[in-house]
Formats: sequence, structure tokens, C-alpha cells
Amino acid sequence: MHKVTSHFYAYISKIRWLQRWGLKRNTINENVMEHSWEVATIAHSLALIRNRYFDGDLDANAIAVAALYHDCGEVITGDMPSPIKYHSAEITQAYKSIEKQAAVELLELLPEPLKEDYRPILIEESIPDQHYIVIKAADTIAALLKCQAELAAGNAEFSSAAKDIQIRLGKFELPEVNFFLETFAPSCGLTLDELLKP
Repeated sequence: MHKVTSHFYAYISKIRWLQRWGLKRNTINENVMEHSWEVATIAHSLALIRNRYFDGDLDANAIAVAALYHDCGEVITGDMPSPIKYHSAEITQAYKSIEKQAAVELLELLPEPLKEDYRPILIEESIPDQHYIVIKAADTIAALLKCQAELAAGNAEFSSAAKDIQIRLGKFELPEVNFFLETFAPSCGLTLDELLKP
């Protein structure tokens, strides 16, 4: 069998060097790799909650995998802060186009037989709508948890962002989001000592 060299993994592994929230003073630094893991675990939970409590039929594992890769294109584009990304319709449209092209370029780095496996993970249009919505909700929950952690650390820089993100979360109108926020989010601000108390 002919061996093919691919730069795909070398590229995506560099998301560990991309810092998020670049326009804000951060008390707790967060890179894109850490963020992707958090979004994947939250998205997986949301899918399971939908299936168990709200008569859903989602593929939780497929959602978790797509969530793991959801920001890999940023290794090419960089992490654009939301206030800039959504500053105007023109900027949003231009950035969406760049994001799409970055995903295509990453896909093209793969050996040919693997491309069909990665397409529904990397290319947004190939992700089922229900999966995409759950991943976006998880991404937004992760942003809220980040804001809450910064505010708990006394960093008021994140106060407006926290309010905006709360509003965005309400617009999802997903019962699994409310379930997650009521069940899991409250203890995220506790210290390990507090969590270990009987």
C-alpha cells in the first residue's frame, strides 16, 4: 500500500496555541483546544439529556466528535472575537466565507479515502441541522461558564458578555439547555474542596 504523508493532524494540533477572548483581559487563559474539549463534553451531555428526558433521537457520539472539531479551522483563520465577527453583516458574511474555506482546506489535507469520513465533521453544511444546533448551544454554554468564572475571579471585563450570552442561550429554546444550566452549571463555580464536602 502506498504511504501518503498528511499535515492534517499537525495543523489541527496547533489549536492549543490559539488563545480565546483575545480582546479581553483574562484572569483565566483559555486556548481553542481546551475550549473544544469543553464544548464536546457539553454537547454530548445535551444530546443525552434530549434523548433521555425529552424524547430525542440524537446521535450523541456523532455530535461530540463534530464538536471536538468545531473550531479547528481557526488554526488557519485565528480566533476572531464575537464582537468583531458580528459587528456588521458584511464582516459576518466575509468571516463565514473565510471559515468555510479554511474547513475545506483542512479537509483537502487528508488522504483521499478519509475525506468522506471527515466531511460531516469539518464542513458545516454537512453536519445535520439538529447536531449543529446542539453544538452551537454547547458552545454558548461554554462561553457563559467562562464569563461566570471570570466574574467570580473579580474580573468585571466579562459582565456585559455574560448578559449577552444569557440572552443568546434563551433564544435556543431547547429544554436540554435549561436542564444543563439548572443541573450542572451551578456547581461549576465551586472549588475542589467545596465539591468534596459531603
